[in-house]
Amino acid sequence: MRFLLRPGWLALTAVVFTFAICCFTLLSPWQFSRNAEREQQNSALETSFTAAPVPLAQLLPPGSVPGRYTEWHLVTVTGQYLADKEVVARLRTVQGEGAYEVLTPMRTTDGTVVLIDRGYVRLDSKSGALPFAPPPAGTVQVTARVRADETDPKNRDAFADASTGGRLQSYVVDSRVVARASGLDIRPGYFQLDVGQPGVLGALPLPQTDSGPFLSYALQWIAFGAMALLGWLYFTVRELKPGGALDASDDPARRKSVAEILAEDELAESGHQK
Repeated sequence: MRFLLRPGWLALTAVVFTFAICCFTLLSPWQFSRNAEREQQNSALETSFTAAPVPLAQLLPPGSVPGRYTEWHLVTVTGQYLADKEVVARLRTVQGEGAYEVLTPMRTTDGTVVLIDRGYVRLDSKSGALPFAPPPAGTVQVTARVRADETDPKNRDAFADASTGGRLQSYVVDSRVVARASGLDIRPGYFQLDVGQPGVLGALPLPQTDSGPFLSYALQWIAFGAMALLGWLYFTVRELKPGGALDASDDPARRKSVAEILAEDELAESGHQK
């Protein structure tokens, strides 16, 4: 049993048990929690996809912002498009192809300004936005999906220059960026037009409710931790019974254990030093 106290074996034991504990208490629970979050998100998405639209003020009262339980829900908004304050979001990808998204503020009948994502347009030969129709004039009622603002890690403002043809462009779909560019007081979040709505261009596709790999990852971490412990136990038994499955009395020409080999190496090294 003395081999259990050797520094090399103690270090191996510490590594194995630390790894197994991390698998069982940190890595696997983390993946289980991510799987639960994804299931909750998918459930909310599926509910929002089939729920009937409600007035904007009913789902998001003044002062509230889109969140996990309100995003993607359908709302009705009535107001007038502010076409002269429009901003185009660049560097977008829709169904695997490059595109622009057209963001047009709308002043609602109660005076609130909201940001409407009218959908996407494809690129021209110079990677610019293809010509697209302006929004309808006058008061319209639209049905749109609630979306939370994106965030640009570089916090870049919208810009316009010769490369954009004088049209304002932004790097993200963010009501705050459009508010700074237009000088309007736009409520947080934006509203993505559904198919067939007044002013819609190419309606953006809905996200897929994919469960993801998190559950399988969680089970893998449990398996890795169990394998580490079983491997340690196997080699411990091998040390206690050097001949493997055979007892020393059954096999006089038994193989040397790892501990015996290490001890012989240490003796040989000490002999050379003398």
